[in-house]
Amino acid sequence: MAFRTLDDMGDVRGKRVLVREDLNVPMADGVVTDDTRMRATIPTITELADAGAIVLVLAHFGRPKGPSAELSLSHIVPAYSAVLGRPVRYVDWEGDAAAVAALAPGDIAVLENTRFFGGEETNDPAVVARFAALGDLYVNDAFSAAHRAHASTEGLAHALPAFAGRAMEAELTALDKALGRPEHPVAAVVGGAKVSTKLAVLEHLVAQVDRLIIGGGMANTFLAARGVDVGKSLCEHDLVGTANAIFDAADKAGCTIHLPYDVVVARELRANPPTRTVNVHEVAADEMILDIGPAAVEALADVLKNCRTLVWNGPLGAFETPPFDTATVALARTAAALTHDGSLVSVAGGGDTVAALNQAGVADDFTFVSTAGGAFLEWMEGRELPGVAALSN
Repeated sequence: MAFRTLDDMGDVRGKRVLVREDLNVPMADGVVTDDTRMRATIPTITELADAGAIVLVLAHFGRPKGPSAELSLSHIVPAYSAVLGRPVRYVDWEGDAAAVAALAPGDIAVLENTRFFGGEETNDPAVVARFAALGDLYVNDAFSAAHRAHASTEGLAHALPAFAGRAMEAELTALDKALGRPEHPVAAVVGGAKVSTKLAVLEHLVAQVDRLIIGGGMANTFLAARGVDVGKSLCEHDLVGTANAIFDAADKAGCTIHLPYDVVVARELRANPPTRTVNVHEVAADEMILDIGPAAVEALADVLKNCRTLVWNGPLGAFETPPFDTATVALARTAAALTHDGSLVSVAGGGDTVAALNQAGVADDFTFVSTAGGAFLEWMEGRELPGVAALSN
């Protein structure tokens, strides 16, 4: 997909640049508890400020039903200033035009929560026009919000000259390598609790990848579709027919679906309970499948060694509860090693996935790890993301 980046902006000195970022950070007792999203904005914000632009940051915070003191972005400004290592001003919507006019080239200001306007989430042209009146240029740097056709994520891209920020550029480049124009063979790891939450992902991927590795609770539904008694395991028995349809679609597309043939089972889901590693046909009626077994992990590692591209979303087992993180950690480390060797392009995304890769200590070793949740899933479903599509026009 063709889109303009900061390299195409020309001279921005003295220009007012509206930059859509994701600053929806977690807070507790008035303190930002995770500044990952803030740090992701550093390249774009500092590059523009250093070039003499007047940087006006647009972002949402929480889900307000209108103006709310509790959900004011003023609360995050001190932490954001510390992350950027330079002063950051706060601009309320009351008197915003005058406040913006007083800013000098190189200044950075965070505008108030975009969702204080009821028309933000409905992409109201009046709200788009209100935002656009404050700027000369628009930059979207928030892939995580790109699946929403809001005034600040989609509407502004039609009202002002629009460009992708550095974080957005990196994300789109990585995703293009993963499923847009990947080097084959392509493998996808899809895990998680339920098939129903990732049905569209699975249906799309079987036509896109060569190897589809299914893990987590959703693998139990596919095992049940193959006649395996999964005992007390989480299983959507009403979707067995759907699973069989996905098997059929994969066969027609030449995609191989990989399911575990040995599994780790326990009678209860808690930390370090008594466990057994058994063949999938040996699961007792009172046992739950909670992770993939070592023989299956070794076989999946061999699959990755013969692939050139990997897309990963979701853990292989109940990774939050030890020892059921073993398979996810082991396969993630294999993928990281192959990436380090230069034989694999690895792209991963989604909240649980990022947590699992961090737990394995390999998040920095993947080619790209997206922190976007809904946007990453919709991209895996093959859906057009409004905020991205607007940049290509």
